[in-house]
Amino acid sequence: MVASYLGIPLTIRAYDILKGETRTPEFAANVSKASAIPVLEIQGDLGPRFIPESNAACWYLAEGSDLIPEDRFTQAEMLRWMFFEQNTHEPNIATLRFWYQFVGVDNLSEEQKAMITAKSNTAASALRLLEDHLATRDWMVGDAATLADVVLFPYTQTAEESRFPLANYPAIGRWLERVENVPALTPPR
Repeated sequence: MVASYLGIPLTIRAYDILKGETRTPEFAANVSKASAIPVLEIQGDLGPRFIPESNAACWYLAEGSDLIPEDRFTQAEMLRWMFFEQNTHEPNIATLRFWYQFVGVDNLSEEQKAMITAKSNTAASALRLLEDHLATRDWMVGDAATLADVVLFPYTQTAEESRFPLANYPAIGRWLERVENVPALTPPR
């Protein structure tokens, strides 16, 4: 979404995580030591370099653009929501979505099955926090879309696939529509 907004062309390489393509020694040695995706590969005079954390990659692409507020306090608030996305929102909503939509509950380990209730409770709390926050404002921070909106959008828009009906979150629904209507900001589907 950041690259689309800024008009930066990207070449996408898909890795099949279900087949373990990100868990090979080659991937860990050459792309991401944590075997995590997505990864932004930067080509330059120093050869290829990799940024394996999605929010770090978004920051790298957006630095100097209007997606990063100039005001230091607003910038810190944006970062707060980006950290919230990585530490509370994504590990619960995205994991539940992956388990329900791609793995299947019957294929989960007993340890994973035991985590469903805690992840569901934390995801519900995260969505409630977003709902309450967005009930009084149009954007996560400031008066326009920032990286906070961009990074929170993808898994929030798919929350129903994690068994959270978006009809229960009207402020989030209005915010999702606003993000979708930002010119040049093409949300993934």
